[in-house]
Amino acid sequence: MWHGHSDTETLLAGIDAWGLESTLKKMIGMFAIALWDRETKTLILARDRMGEKPLYYGWQGCGNDRVFLFGSELKALKAHPAFAAEIDRGALCLLLRHNYIPAPYSIYQGIAKLEPGCMLSVSLAQPEPRVWKYWDAVEVARAGVVQPFAGTADQAVDALEVLAKDAVRQQMMADVPLGAFLSGGIDSSTVVALMQAQSSRPVKTFTIGFNNQGYNEAEHAKAVARHLGTEHTELYVTPAQAMEVIPRLPDLYCEPFADSSQIPTFLVSQLAKQHVTVSLSGDAGDELFCGYNRYQLTASLWHKLALIPSPLRALAAKGITALSPAAWDRLAHLIPGSGRLRLFGDKLHKGAGVLASRTLDELYLGMVSLQRNPSDWVIGGQEPVTHLTGLAPELEGLNAVEQMMALDTISYLPDDILAKVDRAAMGVSLEGRVPFLDHRVVEFAWSLPLDYKLRDGQTKWPLRQVLYRHVPRELIDRPKMGFGVPLHDWLRGPLRDWAENLLDEERLRREGYFHFSPIRKMWAEHLSGKRNWANNLWGVLMFQAWQESELG
Repeated sequence: MWHGHSDTETLLAGIDAWGLESTLKKMIGMFAIALWDRETKTLILARDRMGEKPLYYGWQGCGNDRVFLFGSELKALKAHPAFAAEIDRGALCLLLRHNYIPAPYSIYQGIAKLEPGCMLSVSLAQPEPRVWKYWDAVEVARAGVVQPFAGTADQAVDALEVLAKDAVRQQMMADVPLGAFLSGGIDSSTVVALMQAQSSRPVKTFTIGFNNQGYNEAEHAKAVARHLGTEHTELYVTPAQAMEVIPRLPDLYCEPFADSSQIPTFLVSQLAKQHVTVSLSGDAGDELFCGYNRYQLTASLWHKLALIPSPLRALAAKGITALSPAAWDRLAHLIPGSGRLRLFGDKLHKGAGVLASRTLDELYLGMVSLQRNPSDWVIGGQEPVTHLTGLAPELEGLNAVEQMMALDTISYLPDDILAKVDRAAMGVSLEGRVPFLDHRVVEFAWSLPLDYKLRDGQTKWPLRQVLYRHVPRELIDRPKMGFGVPLHDWLRGPLRDWAENLLDEERLRREGYFHFSPIRKMWAEHLSGKRNWANNLWGVLMFQAWQESELG
């Protein structure tokens, strides 16, 4: 007999009837759960399948004062007197490589993140936490490749629309005002289109814009909103307004986090919160439906590159890097298609690393690394193994592109994209929901053959076809832009003094975390315009700002 209407009561009834693990397998959506078993005196923690919600844990203290701490935010653990707050220099190396710290690591020694789809048990009788998976994204990927969708491409589009529509419908269930983020791209536009198709009133949609056209998608979002008939709200943000967010970032993200799109993500969350309490987003479309440019690059180049002797590829890479990124930017108009790419020279330099790669694993790691040798920057730093290095999962049966997609699904997606959105939204008390992370959608997406997802050179083909049924393709088909800010210009201009203070040579020497010489060299090259090192420097700056906030 139910006494109320809460999710928690339903969850407890399920656990009582079926047990925790069986209940988790029946659940759809996001959660981080702690359950105390009074009979066995065992604590059980669990995190949702895709890692939408965070969960930290670890033993702290010594002797009789030793305690097991857990929580969704590090600040909750830090409040306990036993918390040691010792920086993990290996995790700092990972931050510099990726601009986020991948699970199971955290910035603090002795504190871990529970990985997506995992459960943990701990007790006084069994003090060493036992961790196991109740749902495995890599196993889902392998199963989908082994037993692919048997229908035609058009049938796959029909099935995807039915499934995605139901996922969106379930995520629209709320007893509070609800809306959606709308960038005007494929993923968010699809979510909004499916919302509007099932709503009797205009859906509330939100976007932010910048007057810098290289970073502005607001016009595209407005056109999609107008076609769908949503109640659209947009806010054009000045550089000053965007930069006002920066002092809040250390508190929002608990540990250093340096994906600079955290700034517009917070601003659009703040905008949405003025009107709604729940907002849907289109995140995960790229990972599930082969949307990132690096996938297409791999599909078109890797097999051809593998036929070329490694020394010749290394020579070609050296030739590319002989010209500075700025010089390549000036030549961009002479290379077909390159003039439409933002930061073309920097992308070409990164591509040179692809040419020099000896294996697929090396290629992928280089593509997702900002700093290739972060241990050279961190005093006493030794980079620990991750899913991309010594802890790589079993990906047998997956081709090159599918392997990259699977690795993104278990690393970049939860540790960067979902962490970014969740912390930004929760920072303004907005609940963010991600329909594409419904595990039924995930499992279906992995069952689709790769040539359904990357078709005739077009990424996310089945998702596009669903969207074209609701929105004219001329409103959608354009180069992928991303959700960023002109950080490189800001660091040379209005953020220069702030950054200079954090990167001061004497300060770096005194604090003792970084070798100051390579950082100061990079900073000088960035200021001179010789290179765009904004993303690399942002990781150092976010650690420095976070550390300053912690000490304050």
